[in-house]
Amino acid sequence: MRRVDEERCETKAVIDLDQNATTPLDPAVAEAMIPWFVAGGNPESRHGLGRRARRALEEARERIAAQLHAEPSELIFTSGGTEANNLAIVGLASLAEETGANDPVVATPMEHPAVAQPLARLADEGRLKLDLRTEWVGRDGVADVEAMAAALTPRTAFTTLILAHNETGVIQPVGRLAQEARKPGVPVHTDAVQAVGRIPVDFAGLGVQTLAFSAHKFHGPAGIGGLLIQRGLTLKPLLFGGGQQRGIRPGTPPVALAVGMAEALERAERQGEARRMRWKAQRDRFEALLRRELGDHAVVRIGPDDPEARLPQTLNLAFPGLKGELILLGLDLEGVAVSLGSACASGAMTPSKTLEAMGLPPEVRHSAVRFSWGAFLDDADLDDAAHRVVQVIRNAREEQ
Repeated sequence: MRRVDEERCETKAVIDLDQNATTPLDPAVAEAMIPWFVAGGNPESRHGLGRRARRALEEARERIAAQLHAEPSELIFTSGGTEANNLAIVGLASLAEETGANDPVVATPMEHPAVAQPLARLADEGRLKLDLRTEWVGRDGVADVEAMAAALTPRTAFTTLILAHNETGVIQPVGRLAQEARKPGVPVHTDAVQAVGRIPVDFAGLGVQTLAFSAHKFHGPAGIGGLLIQRGLTLKPLLFGGGQQRGIRPGTPPVALAVGMAEALERAERQGEARRMRWKAQRDRFEALLRRELGDHAVVRIGPDDPEARLPQTLNLAFPGLKGELILLGLDLEGVAVSLGSACASGAMTPSKTLEAMGLPPEVRHSAVRFSWGAFLDDADLDDAAHRVVQVIRNAREEQ
């Protein structure tokens, strides 16, 4: 039966609505990278080839920093968002140990595993304490930063808040938290992996000390990301064996990938407002179509009512009475790729800590599906996908 189902799926054009997990590479970005894949030259070498590679790397650094309102010296290239988040979390924990700031890290249970797991590991090792409270998470998925700020002291190790949530698409008030944290002098980290390239991100304006992002979320290459570290702050490395990037992230930087990330981010920012307007229209039309065909009572949107408080190309919808796993499988057979949550955790089929923290009832949590897309799906693709979703939901209800 599975073989037949797979063959049936392969006859349909697959519509990728799981692009918060990853986005396809922009062909224009691939074209910009190709010369640097074949050019040779280590940017740390002192000969002509090395100097040429070094210029390309530093130009990419400048281009990326400019788009994020940071200084080039504040950007550290990493292998992606996970490494960037780990470098920030472990680095801030080491600084806290040095300064004796041993009051608990203030955070919510909504953080991505790339933040939550290094925090948990450091806590298990006794290197820091954690203060994670579900009451800091509103039913709409927005963090109560005033309540979080009330828990900060001059001895708080640091605080962290995701900028745009990977599951719900909720845009969090990170700037307000950073403003409050400045009073007791507490460092702030933000995981901006889902935000950069989709909404405007201003590192200097946010006022955070560290910010992580990843190229493959905005049609850039997989395998490269970045960590912005506020000028004057020095983090201890996770890796050892070289002095590259001020010793914070040793290893030969991938010039071609850096060029690709710069090109992808510039294209995302150049087309940003037009993309966001199109995405918002697609998002709202997609939801409206499902509600019209299935009924308002059968579709629950997760997140705030304010459309500006959510990522423009992300929808988390629940279909009470059904199981999210069965919806995902049904849509897979119909050629629609979706997710139940973070790609880093979805294979475990474990309950979403974020949806639990929001206080949503089990019938909503267990039937929640994340729909997310990128720059290359048009209105017809989204309409086609919505009709396939309607059919899968109707079939699932009939089979109960």
